[in-house]
Amino acid sequence: MQRSALAQVDDATLTTVMGNLHRFADRRMPAPGILGVIAAAAASVLAAVAGHPAGSATAGAAFLLLVAWVLLYLRISAPINRRLTAAADAHETPGDARTLQRDWDRIIVPRAVLQGLAVLALGASLIS
Repeated sequence: MQRSALAQVDDATLTTVMGNLHRFADRRMPAPGILGVIAAAAASVLAAVAGHPAGSATAGAAFLLLVAWVLLYLRISAPINRRLTAAADAHETPGDARTLQRDWDRIIVPRAVLQGLAVLALGASLIS
């Protein structure tokens, strides 16, 4: 839905909207992201200590999936977010605004899949 809506606006509007959206999201998302990674690591260690190797392995897999998610965010999404936010702050429109947004759109599905798989792995660790 967002992609279709953004396709209907000019580049300046795209930059303003997405720059501001990323500003607020990037302020709020680190805490839950960090807590999720820590919780998955703790679940893996606690399951191992409790003598549940399958639970430890699946929670460990969730941890690795979340670390991959963080790396994709830091290497691809965050730089795009910063560029769009800086452009919105400066009331400028980058010549590559559409390319930036397309690159961000391309990585969101893999990031969502990694998070979904991590949740499934954590759920599996509870029944292992």
